Amino acid sequence: MIYTREQIEKAVKAKGYVYFAGPKDYDVNIVGVRNSEPGQKVTNIFDDKLTISYRVDSKWHYHDWDATTEPGKKGVMQFHNSKGVARLVPGQYRGAYAVSMHQGKYDALCQRLGNVTVWRDKNKDMTFDEVTTDTGMFGINIHKAGTVSNFVENWSEGCQVFKRTKGFNEFMTIINKAKAIHGNHFTYTLIKSNDI
Repeated sequence: MIYTREQIEKAVKAKGYVYFAGPKDYDVNIVGVRNSEPGQKVTNIFDDKLTISYRVDSKWHYHDWDATTEPGKKGVMQFHNSKGVARLVPGQYRGAYAVSMHQGKYDALCQRLGNVTVWRDKNKDMTFDEVTTDTGMFGINIHKAGTVSNFVENWSEGCQVFKRTKGFNEFMTIINKAKAIHGNHFTYTLIKSNDI
């Protein structure tokens, strides 16, 4: 799917979330869009979008990239948390993220400053359960997969993951400009495609 900035803004506001528009440049809106079509089936593909919108000199800019907002097959079958694999619950996580090292390897947008809520699933039936929630600091980061990855597998056990390194690098260039102006704290909003 291809979305416009206006569609993202409308959907975010319809949920009662904040859509940042003010007065300094690079007041970024980082919004993930989870593909609603598969329902709770584990697809193991990058069928979601990560978007960012912001103003520079009063002009809006918008970008989106292929991504996953859900764990892949290996993540679902081989999770490392005894409570089960994590799947981020849609919502707005205000100020929960900061630029930091992902697994000590490279700078990414990492859950460092606030709690998020996830669903936990440990029955390995390739269908995401939406019964047991868990709120806390879990390292639900926004990072990259490989150069170009076709399958999610264990790139995500709850993280929001770019399909392509190139797109992630473009995203981080914008994030670092925002950080220089607003400081190292970011909000992440996750919605579903049927919200748009």
